[in-house]
Parts: sequence; C-alpha cells; structure tokens
Amino acid sequence: MVISQCLTGEQCSVGLKVALRIIKSWRATPGQACRILRISPSTFRRAAQGRECGRRLDLDQQQRIGLVIGIHGSLRAAFSNQDNVRGFPSFRNANPFFEGRTALEIMAQGDLISLYETYRRIEQIHCGEIMAG
Repeated sequence: MVISQCLTGEQCSVGLKVALRIIKSWRATPGQACRILRISPSTFRRAAQGRECGRRLDLDQQQRIGLVIGIHGSLRAAFSNQDNVRGFPSFRNANPFFEGRTALEIMAQGDLISLYETYRRIEQIHCGEIMAG
C-alpha cells in the first residue's frame, strides 16, 4: 500500500471524503479521524460539510488515506456481515499486536507506523492468516 507519486488535487479531495466516510462508519470521533488522517479540525469540518477540501494533502496524508481504504477493503473481503466490517475497528482484540486495545485506538495514536501495522494485521485476516496469539 505505497503511493509512488502524488495524487492530483481532485483525487486528494475525493479520497479524503471517502476515507472520512469509512472512518465515520467505524464510529470514530472527529478527533480520532483527524489524528488517523493527520488533518486539521477545519479540514475535517469542510469535508463533513461537503465543501472544498483536501486539495493540498502531502504524501504522508495521501498514504494514510490509502491505508484507510485498504483496511476497509480487507474488512469487506474478510467479513460478509456489514456490522463486522464497520464494527471490527472498535472491537477489543487480545492478539499480541493489539494487546486488548481496539484497532481504532491504535490507529488514532496518530503515527503512520501504527496505522500501517494495523493495516497489515487486518490484511492478514483478509488473506486467511490467523493472527498470532
């Protein structure tokens, strides 16, 4: 899930809105959404209001959008039940990486590594690998 070149302003704007819809479906708070995507509260508000936003996202922010979309895709592939697709990020997880925390808590720490490692663990579920326990 690596973006090799920067996206256009239009792609950034659309991607940001899609990623925020996904994060909202996970029942994340606005603060969590801002930390996951590393965006400002004002950018979050503009996106929530359907206004122009996200045209000048940096590569880190673009990668975060890609990871959120990748997590959502992996969850959709792993679970046929939409409640699990939307709810999994909020479920407590006892596996070693999660250590009793939710995926949402880990992603909302705000660092790209935590988001990426969460993506990797969720992708393992999609690929049929059992999370080490």
